[in-house]
Amino acid sequence: MSDLIPTLPRTAVGAIHQFLRAHAGPPSGHGGIVGLSGGLDSAVTARLARDALGPERVLGVLLPDPGYPESLQRETREFAEALGIEHRTVPLGPSIEAMRAAVPEVRDRVTLGNMTARLRMTLLYALARERERLVLGTGNKSELLLGYFTKYGDGGVDVLPLGDLYKTQVRALAVELDIPGPIRERAPTAGFWEGQTDEGEIGLPYETIDRILYGFEQLRTEDEVHATTGVPLASVHALAVRVAQNRHKRRLPPIPKLGLRTVGLDWRD
Repeated sequence: MSDLIPTLPRTAVGAIHQFLRAHAGPPSGHGGIVGLSGGLDSAVTARLARDALGPERVLGVLLPDPGYPESLQRETREFAEALGIEHRTVPLGPSIEAMRAAVPEVRDRVTLGNMTARLRMTLLYALARERERLVLGTGNKSELLLGYFTKYGDGGVDVLPLGDLYKTQVRALAVELDIPGPIRERAPTAGFWEGQTDEGEIGLPYETIDRILYGFEQLRTEDEVHATTGVPLASVHALAVRVAQNRHKRRLPPIPKLGLRTVGLDWRD
């Protein structure tokens, strides 16, 4: 039951550095902006960007909502200072209140969380535009496959340095990069409401999630993944359904085929 365990490629750090330099480094780019949440993925992304592009070409932005703990803000600022990158904090409270006042009928906590995620991305792009920089996304492969991100929110970015690494691989990378222990040990969360965690909402730990997803990547059937991992078949099937249902998040909006070459179909660049 051990062959479906994604391991961190030995070339991961070098390949991501090269990727970041190609997209956001001179002469083609002026650097990147990273939304710093206090979580593992954003910390790893900021560290990789600092090392690849230089601290002067990386801006870390904290975008705390009213429920974001001051202690976590302080820890995140200290992390940015330790990296040597510029950082700034843009409190979201007034903007969130204005959005909720504009649509008071919207009360679902997931919908409200998605609104906040899209507000964060709006502000990151405003700052990126002013500085002619790219927005560096922090999403990982597990989140992309499960659709565990907000469409046009944290999913609306210019590049995804961690996009081909499962969450467990990112954790291994964090150890390699010597990311501080408190960040590595913090439970992954979208921060939509108090007590919310990724694994609690999905219903499985990432160690299990990633073995299942890695099995799908290796073109194993659901029955084969179940037999190899020992995970209940119902759980394997539930993830397969989730991956299929969220494919729209990984694609451009559908366009009807009318011309000789159509964007997203046979005209991709």
